[in-house]
Amino acid sequence: MKKDILETKKGNFEITVTVNGELKELSVKNGEFLLDALRRHGWKGTKKGCDTGDCGSCTVILNGRAVLGCLVPAVAAHGGELTTIEGLGTVRDPHPLQEAFVEAGAVQCGFCIPGMILSSKALLDRAPRPTEAEIRKALDGNLCRCTGYVKQVEAVKNASARLAGGKRKRG
Repeated sequence: MKKDILETKKGNFEITVTVNGELKELSVKNGEFLLDALRRHGWKGTKKGCDTGDCGSCTVILNGRAVLGCLVPAVAAHGGELTTIEGLGTVRDPHPLQEAFVEAGAVQCGFCIPGMILSSKALLDRAPRPTEAEIRKALDGNLCRCTGYVKQVEAVKNASARLAGGKRKRG
């Protein structure tokens, strides 16, 4: 059940949000953005890059949509469902998208990858068999200085096939 946001004596707000499948009560600062609140509460996979909404490193999934954590006020997550990269898979049990990114050689320095994977996840959740144009559009807000995006697009195509039960390509 969604609780009202409560302001504490110190000017913080108490919000309730489901993070990676677990209901959490978080204290967030007045004016704090979701990126900073998540990192302060221990979810360090959400990266702080440009802090202006230009690079996509802070991408998380909020209520089924890929959003930029550096632009979303933390209180906007109240009552919502949030997925960070930590909620997608583990080293021992990676999500098919994570496997596909590694297999395609789409991971280089790794800084942009959490945002790219979560942007890809949001895309595949709404369009399980996306076209290359749809994949490129979904990844458009994620800047990568190491690649030309070819391997990331290939990875999303492979993950789409894997999730649909088709054969995967090794790249």
